[in-house]
Amino acid sequence: MFAARRLYSGAPRAVPASTYRSFQSSARAFVKVGDAIPDVELMEDSPGNKVKIAQELKSGKGLIIGVPAAFSPSCSATHIPGYIKWENLKDAGKVFVVSVNDAFVMKAWAQSLDADGKSGIRFLGDPLLSFTKALDLDFDGTAIFGGPRSKRYALVVEDGKVKEAHVEPDNTGVSESAVEKVLGGAHLQ
Repeated sequence: MFAARRLYSGAPRAVPASTYRSFQSSARAFVKVGDAIPDVELMEDSPGNKVKIAQELKSGKGLIIGVPAAFSPSCSATHIPGYIKWENLKDAGKVFVVSVNDAFVMKAWAQSLDADGKSGIRFLGDPLLSFTKALDLDFDGTAIFGGPRSKRYALVVEDGKVKEAHVEPDNTGVSESAVEKVLGGAHLQ
């Protein structure tokens, strides 16, 4: 009925177990429609090549695809290849893939998926989770990936603001952020 809890003095104190069960934090405020893209630097190809997606997408259309990890099975076999093969991808505007990896890993991953670069997708590293945290799309991926990671998502952007947010409810699945769901509709026409 009561759980013992140590205070700073080291003396145990009885606290009803129901106190622990009833504590809840407020829901996270994930990125939502109308939010501005954060003005945060990411890396492309090398740590010295800084890119700010907010600047790149301040006018026009674009798409930001977030993945938990480069070279992971779902990211490499299904999620990003779906976008690379999408016939009308250019209609989406500038397209970025962002992962919590360094620039060198992202460059190697881009070459493994789109060797000739014909898709036009740009692969950006967010090794410190700066962009991911600014969108409030990080999660504790320690059990699978060894540390904090990005939720899987796709953001349709217009004039620097989120027009649509497709965020996976389980963090890593490929349903809400799949190309068919994000670009298969009439919203890009």
